[in-house]
Amino acid sequence: MKKSVSTVALVILITLFLISCKPKPGAGETPLDTVAALQQVKTGTQGVELQLIQDSPPAILYDQSDLIALVEVKNKGSHDLKAQDCFVQVTGFDRNIISGSFFGPRSCAEGVGVLEGKNLYNTEGSSNILEFQSGINLPAGVPDYNPTLNFLSCYHYHTIANPSVCVDPLFYQVSAEQKTCRPKDVPMGGGQGGPVGVTYVGVDMVGNRAIFEINIKNLGLGRVLSPFANLNNCGQSSLEYQDLDKVQYNVEMTSGGKVNCKPQDGFVRLSNGQGKIICTFDIPGASAFETPLSIDLDYSYAQSIQKSVRIVKTPQ
Repeated sequence: MKKSVSTVALVILITLFLISCKPKPGAGETPLDTVAALQQVKTGTQGVELQLIQDSPPAILYDQSDLIALVEVKNKGSHDLKAQDCFVQVTGFDRNIISGSFFGPRSCAEGVGVLEGKNLYNTEGSSNILEFQSGINLPAGVPDYNPTLNFLSCYHYHTIANPSVCVDPLFYQVSAEQKTCRPKDVPMGGGQGGPVGVTYVGVDMVGNRAIFEINIKNLGLGRVLSPFANLNNCGQSSLEYQDLDKVQYNVEMTSGGKVNCKPQDGFVRLSNGQGKIICTFDIPGASAFETPLSIDLDYSYAQSIQKSVRIVKTPQ
């Protein structure tokens, strides 16, 4: 018995020694788990995702029952949504048969105030559940009704990209200075925490002027809308042509001088889900250096899921 106790004590002492020897982050260092969390927060191609709670609505129901749909709204991107920034509405049915709260949009943040996106303390984003309820008025002589319900989310979103670029005002000149970096194109995969993102930044130098070719793309499964589109009713019938595939942008570089970007109105229209921004910056000094390029994409987005239901006349 004494030998057994001694062995256990020895194992405990060795374990404590190994734990005490584990290296700790030094001053100014970020723990590895924090680095991984930050990477997860800043990447991804999702925004608002809808999911129906199981059997709500059911696939088959009688016309004397209420039609109830429970919709889980998940903010899986990196931008927080206030009450006026996101709405869910249901379409695809005859309003003379289905009424009640199935009419009109509901705020994604109803009851919670803000639907938070991914952050360091919540790397999955937050969610909310909305309930849509309706009575049913099946016309006389109609044995059943089979609509496909379309649950549509419309929301205002931002995507922030910060690629690190190298600029060199003397790139094409002979210099005795040892360069710290060389200008080169920057591929950007995996998104930046939203359904619209930067996929590639081309970098070129013309004298002391840096030229950036910024490629953006619709990385999600929905439709890109103007940031000024009417989110309260963003069904296709309520949208104008100028509301479609339009992204407002802002590009800045902390070390750059005068900024000149095209399109000059600050909006880029996507064609086949893709668009391009060309920006030029006057670079001060005479040395190569790396600097973050700040790209802010401002847009709205519409995406939907469907559920087919069958409403049956109640037997008399």
